[in-house]
Amino acid sequence: MYDDMNKANSLMKRCLPKPRPAGDVAGGRWLPWRGPRCETHWTRRTRQRLRPRLRTSDRPARPDPTRPDPSSDWTAPMDNGTLYLSAPVSRDRVISRFPQCYTPEACVQLKEQWNTQVRSACQDRGARGLGLKLSKVVVVGDLYVGKTCLINRFCKGVFDRDYKATIGVDFEIERFEISGMPYTLQIWDTAGQEKFKCIASAYYRGAQVIITVFDLADIKTLEHTRQWLEDALRENESGSCFVFLVGTKRDLLSEAECERTERDAVRLAAEIQAEFWSVSAKTGENVRELFFRVAGLAFEDSLLRELNSHGTSASAIGQGDLIRMDRAATEQPQDRGLDRPGCC
Repeated sequence: MYDDMNKANSLMKRCLPKPRPAGDVAGGRWLPWRGPRCETHWTRRTRQRLRPRLRTSDRPARPDPTRPDPSSDWTAPMDNGTLYLSAPVSRDRVISRFPQCYTPEACVQLKEQWNTQVRSACQDRGARGLGLKLSKVVVVGDLYVGKTCLINRFCKGVFDRDYKATIGVDFEIERFEISGMPYTLQIWDTAGQEKFKCIASAYYRGAQVIITVFDLADIKTLEHTRQWLEDALRENESGSCFVFLVGTKRDLLSEAECERTERDAVRLAAEIQAEFWSVSAKTGENVRELFFRVAGLAFEDSLLRELNSHGTSASAIGQGDLIRMDRAATEQPQDRGLDRPGCC
């Protein structure tokens, strides 16, 4: 193979036409310089002729579209000839175990395992035909408590100290793989200014998770979370939302100050039936665990609702008695052989 390439190089050096200068005259006419074009064309044609041809056995096999690429995170499970397609999910968005709470004193659900019905549905490949799950998460709180920084730390992995205030609303979409099933969170970042409150309240509807954010270094923001939660719950049905009380800027406080503020927050979280978390968007402490907990609870709740709705609809079919139809009652008059009026 190396001998063929050497022959090709030597042949190209001898056969390539020499480029003419721009001012060369041939036959009384000025000719443009076409050297690079001829060289490129000649080089391509010569390499095509002298390129060693591969045998059929030496050619690389074509990729099979039904088989996933082992180097990527995308998987396409097969079951009885059915191909289940899902969007690619990053490896740091895979949840295999039930996420745990921050403190048992202010926790929505005290358990360590998935629901039995959810676990069996995740193991059953046929349950994946129920459709892609999507839940809406709304983040509310006072101005400059760190709502946008909290979302950017989890979704983009960045922290901007000089971030501007949010105008109206903004949202991010994060895809997860929870126990082998695809799941999506739609995280809505609302403005904390009073003039945008009427606009942001329109986006509270349909929320499955409400995250009320306050500043651990400012105790007044903790008192305002009760009003923010009432505004968000007013747009949703009672008992249809998970509520989280999240304190940010943990890195600005000492251990003693943080513990004192957390005790007050835990007391308030127990009153409003919320789950408390203490995070730091600057250092990333407990941010990933918080949103994994949000995704795990929302996924389990949405899957249980869909499984119960499918089970209710399936059991309702066929519970009644059989419908029997009398043939004589369904026959038309012309089929019964009745006397027809004669022609006049």
